[in-house]
Amino acid sequence: MDQSVDDDRIRGLDAAHRAALEFLGSLDDRPVWPRATLAEMLDAFGGPLPAEGMDPEEVIDEIVSRADPGLVAIPGGRFFGFVIGGTHPAALAADWLVSAWDQNSGSALLTPTTVALERIAGRWMLDILGLPDDASVGFVTGGQMANFTCLATARNAVLARVGWNLSEKGLHGSPQMRFVVGADRHGSIDRAARFLGIGRTGITAVESDAQGRMRPDALDSVLADGSGPTIVCLQAGEVHTGAFDDFAALIPIAHRHGAWVHVDGAFGLWAAASESLQPLTAGMSDADSWATDAHKTLNVPYDCGMAIVRDPADSIAAFRTGGDYLIYTSLDPWDVTPELSRRARGVPAWAAMRSLGRDGISNLIDRLHENAVAMAEGLTTIDGIRILNDVDYTQVMFCLDSDEATRRLGEAVLVEGTAAMTGAEWRGRAALRCSMSSWATTRDDIDRTVGAIRTLVSR
Repeated sequence: MDQSVDDDRIRGLDAAHRAALEFLGSLDDRPVWPRATLAEMLDAFGGPLPAEGMDPEEVIDEIVSRADPGLVAIPGGRFFGFVIGGTHPAALAADWLVSAWDQNSGSALLTPTTVALERIAGRWMLDILGLPDDASVGFVTGGQMANFTCLATARNAVLARVGWNLSEKGLHGSPQMRFVVGADRHGSIDRAARFLGIGRTGITAVESDAQGRMRPDALDSVLADGSGPTIVCLQAGEVHTGAFDDFAALIPIAHRHGAWVHVDGAFGLWAAASESLQPLTAGMSDADSWATDAHKTLNVPYDCGMAIVRDPADSIAAFRTGGDYLIYTSLDPWDVTPELSRRARGVPAWAAMRSLGRDGISNLIDRLHENAVAMAEGLTTIDGIRILNDVDYTQVMFCLDSDEATRRLGEAVLVEGTAAMTGAEWRGRAALRCSMSSWATTRDDIDRTVGAIRTLVSR
């Protein structure tokens, strides 16, 4: 290889390494929310593309010199704004290696090392979550695509059960499908349905309780009032309250009516890895598909969703492609997801699980819950704050006496900079929501956040 090419790589990687360590070292003191707008960052990086190129090291230095005001301290311990985990050290290091290896991980024959690492990561995950050990695990970009992938598989399967071959005939003229969801499902479910040709009028929402859990009696009533190919979507971890549907009651009802049951467990599926939180997921393993997102609770870098299907044959029927130049084994990554070419996004998941071990994963989940409880307890010591949810998992939702005051506090928290949390609405009221998702969050982070909120409320 040309020595100059090798030198370019070394200088570029060295510059990126230095910048990464500097950024990570700043997390404890830097404001959590960005300090620049999109317009300002467009100005910083914009202008016509220069005619002449630049040395890789200088490119990295230019990015770093301008990027800082628009960066969010997501990897730190006080980002509670969305359900977004920090990056576990082993997963971050493995992610760098994945980029350096540059393996196209759609084919088991082409890239056996990365496919093997992903397959083992999938097996470990099925084991610790108590899911069927022969289920297919497809690595996709995130929770949205995990839901889409599972629901595309479900659509294909329920139509096949009534004799409609979707691959041959398409959707036009197909039997009417019932798509049944909880009233408090995540928006990614509706979005996935739209991608699959199911509009708003084709979605049936089932009544939920005060915490957002689907009511079993309401599901039974909805399913009894109709027939045909049916998909029921349940939820492990409501994004505001953290509540879990009663799988042990709901899944038998859905199966009795012949429905495919899908569980959206973007962050909640991992509760099954904790002995103390496992009861939240009782009966969940009886579903037909599950979606989760490793960059949330497992703290793997973007992007790493997991689409899990009980019977791999259903995945293959939905996704196996053609192409005389492609080489197939018995089960390739491109057999279980919509992608062909992709990076080995499952390798950081393997690294995170191998670094933590079974006990470490359980302890991580327990610690996230303990942090949520501590945050709720701290907030209740502040005059005027009311906790709106049962803190059964990792979510804390609270408000002040009026919607206006709650919204003002939310704006002030982001400006003040100690922590980040985002606004929400729950049962017609303005609220603020804390999501405990990061391995890096400590009790000191919680105390600092509660102290900052106490000062803001007093003003």
